[in-house]
Amino acid sequence: MAETERSERRLRPAPLLFEPAEAASDPEHFFDLESMEDPRELLARSTELALAFRAATDRAVEFQAVAAAQLADPRRFDRLTAVDIAARADWTEDYARKMIEFGRDLLRTGGPAKDE
Repeated sequence: MAETERSERRLRPAPLLFEPAEAASDPEHFFDLESMEDPRELLARSTELALAFRAATDRAVEFQAVAAAQLADPRRFDRLTAVDIAARADWTEDYARKMIEFGRDLLRTGGPAKDE
């Protein structure tokens, strides 16, 4: 993966703030977007959130891959097979193998992208 791609993914376009419990319990409530009346503001904020969620997803997948690689490390006495990892993560065995390899690549190159 190119360094510029990793740098771009480190950016957080919008802060992901936790919502108060009463707001989270309302199924119609989503980061206060439903209360925005200006469509320009709504488009801007919803786009920021979409980009932030994509960045968060990318980072989470990198951490999944690193964890899979660590669990499959043959130097561990309690290492897991790709089948075991797939079962724990609800993946297919083939996907688990790919994630293990991706995680090994990340570990060789310094791990998941860190926030700056």
